[in-house]
Amino acid sequence: MPISKGDSLGMAMPAEIQDYSKALDVLEKDYSSRDGLDVDTLLDSDKHGALTYNDFLILPGYIGFPASDVVLDTPVTKRVTLKTPLVSSPMDTVTEHNMAIHMALLGGLGVIHHNCSPDEQAEMVRKVKRYENGFILDPVVLAPTATVGEAKELKAKWGFGGFPVTENGTLRSKIIGMVTSRDIQFHNNSSDPVTNVMSTDLITAPAGTTLAEANDVLRSSKKGKLPIVDDNGNIVSLLSRSDLMKNLHYPLASKLPQSKQLICAAAIGTREEDKNRLKLLVEAGLDIVVLDSSQGNSLYQMEMIKWVKQAFPEIDVIGGNVVTREQAASLIAAGVDGLRIGMGSGSACITQEVMAVGRPQAVAVRSVTSFAARFGVPCIADGGVQNVGHIVKGLAMGASTVMMGGLLAGTTESPGEYFVSNEGQLVKAYRGMGSIAAMEDKKAGAGSKDSKASNAGTARYFSEKDRVLVAQGVAGSVLDRGSVTKFIPYLVAGVQHSLQDIGVESLDALHKGVDGGVVRFEVRSASAMTEGNVHGLHSYDKKLYS
Repeated sequence: MPISKGDSLGMAMPAEIQDYSKALDVLEKDYSSRDGLDVDTLLDSDKHGALTYNDFLILPGYIGFPASDVVLDTPVTKRVTLKTPLVSSPMDTVTEHNMAIHMALLGGLGVIHHNCSPDEQAEMVRKVKRYENGFILDPVVLAPTATVGEAKELKAKWGFGGFPVTENGTLRSKIIGMVTSRDIQFHNNSSDPVTNVMSTDLITAPAGTTLAEANDVLRSSKKGKLPIVDDNGNIVSLLSRSDLMKNLHYPLASKLPQSKQLICAAAIGTREEDKNRLKLLVEAGLDIVVLDSSQGNSLYQMEMIKWVKQAFPEIDVIGGNVVTREQAASLIAAGVDGLRIGMGSGSACITQEVMAVGRPQAVAVRSVTSFAARFGVPCIADGGVQNVGHIVKGLAMGASTVMMGGLLAGTTESPGEYFVSNEGQLVKAYRGMGSIAAMEDKKAGAGSKDSKASNAGTARYFSEKDRVLVAQGVAGSVLDRGSVTKFIPYLVAGVQHSLQDIGVESLDALHKGVDGGVVRFEVRSASAMTEGNVHGLHSYDKKLYS
């Protein structure tokens, strides 16, 4: 039988789809006829159980823009917005000042751990805040009697070597010279006064000069530093060429508009002595405090939130950790500016196994973020992140940012030294803050059960007074990942390409698409997980970026 026009294999085609232009109209008007599931159906525990990131995929959308156009601006608190949705975890094998500096330079945020003395943590905050400035309002100033050796010690302490020399050795005193790294680097006599080596041919700018004008002077002067002086020649601030170059090299840097300094966050506990710790951190320039607890729905945390908001209203407070709406409601009522979501999902965390308490990360993130959004509280998805896909899934579930621990622990900027494993691979130590190693850490300055200094491991789990410590984390090692200056841009580019595949041009559009049922999902079987990964090869090299 011949196939007639309009037939398919001799079967008559339904009249309603002969007009091809209506194909898109059908789906635009009725989301339920689209492929896949909306987010609420996906996370229906009666149908699919409680899901985590590996249990589902996001279906592709329409690509009508380059990946480079995807905007990743996102709030981390009610008042602070980042250019990239990436945050490093406050773990002592992940984030100290070096990681916090580079996370901020690359558009994210680093949260400095508190498994150290308050003074040590404040010093790390101070290093982040001093790393990049517009006008440096409190430069380190030398007296004429200061020695070359003292200048070298200050360079080692602060990480920079340009110091104004004034008549009285104080700010707002007449400037008589500048000491630079070149002046002291090869000077052998450390007891010589800095006046023997300092530069006196200074280029200055008058007080009241704008940052743009000062940058122009700095460019044309070919000097490393530009002192800003009043009518009497007294130095009132300083501008650095290295900061100007950082602005050029790191356009996404997380900075406060009013000061041009990098944004800095740090963790504290919820004990009475942590109030004194926070005072030191605020004096050092802290912008955001993270209340670090595995179970944030506690009397201790709510009281601490209220105290911080009253004592330091200029500081944003991130509470947590939470995994349910009930937990979140308590902290929102107390006044948090952001929430941290996750319990037992970290790669070095065994809370779910040991305590039988927690929640799979995907359903936890969705449940809390959908509730917190009603009050304008941004959320961090903390834990369970092993790759770019997990980052995107956390964001798709409603998180504003994603916190990473193990994924960053093997980078150059994480604390600790590399060593060679028994298999001959370059690795770094990594441990959960609930591990016995973290809770019993007796390094100099780090607290322990018998120390007056704070110990984040025990404090985070309210186990300071326990006679027997129950581990909720493990200690191990992670492979070398190189520098975050290459790794973070890879993660950012990966997120941009993923959102391009989904068909959304920003994180805000992603959230709206998920909430509106436009962005669709599919449950993933064990076989589908196998199919979606490398399979059937004799050998392969999994190089993720170059």
